Amino acid sequence: MPSLPRFAALSRLLPALAMLLLLAGCAVAPPRTDDPLEKFNRKSYAFNMALDTHVLRPVAVGYTEITPKPVQTSISNFFTNIKLPISIANSLLQARPSDAMADTGRFLINMTVGVAGFFDPATKMQIPLKETDFGITLARWGVPEGDFLMVPLLGPSTFRDVLQYPVDGYLFDPLSYFERNHKFHWGQYYIPEAVYFVQMRAQLLDADSFLKTAYDPYAFVRDAWRQNRLNKIYDGNPPADVMLKLQQGGSNQQNQQQNYDPEELLKEQQKWEQQQKQQKSGGA
Repeated sequence: MPSLPRFAALSRLLPALAMLLLLAGCAVAPPRTDDPLEKFNRKSYAFNMALDTHVLRPVAVGYTEITPKPVQTSISNFFTNIKLPISIANSLLQARPSDAMADTGRFLINMTVGVAGFFDPATKMQIPLKETDFGITLARWGVPEGDFLMVPLLGPSTFRDVLQYPVDGYLFDPLSYFERNHKFHWGQYYIPEAVYFVQMRAQLLDADSFLKTAYDPYAFVRDAWRQNRLNKIYDGNPPADVMLKLQQGGSNQQNQQQNYDPEELLKEQQKWEQQQKQQKSGGA
């Protein structure tokens, strides 16, 4: 069985929180018109957030309190490195041999000089990290993304990007291979995935506060995730028309009749945040 439905897949639950750090100063996104599954997506988002609030975040907080920072860094380094075969395979599928070579170099150096990847000498040697996945591979070969989909437990995705879970998780993930070939009586082979997920969630704790200040948290997570995916697909430089379509929520007639002003949208977001601060101050 692939490792997707287990803890590695759960690490996708709140990937947008990391993006919020980068997007916190941006204008709030205008109302979207290209989210036909919004009713289902909002229910799925509410479920994911409830699970995070009551289970996942408390575990991550406890982990950071008992685990020294250097140990957390080493664990993060290990999982970043052990997952590199996913990026290497997809770089080859994308016909990007230079990226595959760069990640292969990082992988070999960190696995040897870096003591099984717990240290990161490759970064000090200025070898770039070229992370990618099967969803990006499909995008670069012209496969349309399909509708946005908030997957229970997994988090933001699209009909195209959700395919990365079975492909990357089963074919290219070394942890999945390890689990399929080591049968312990008590399920100890799940431990690496559990630690990986907890470490990933712990890295996002500092970003939690940004989500609380969003006017519409679901829309903010959705649009932040989609913008981040575009940046990855286009190597950080998406075409202007693609970004405009994203910001305007599609190209239908209703949307074309609206003139969204980013400065006005930012003012609305800041005004709403100020109101929230005043309400909290008044209730204190």
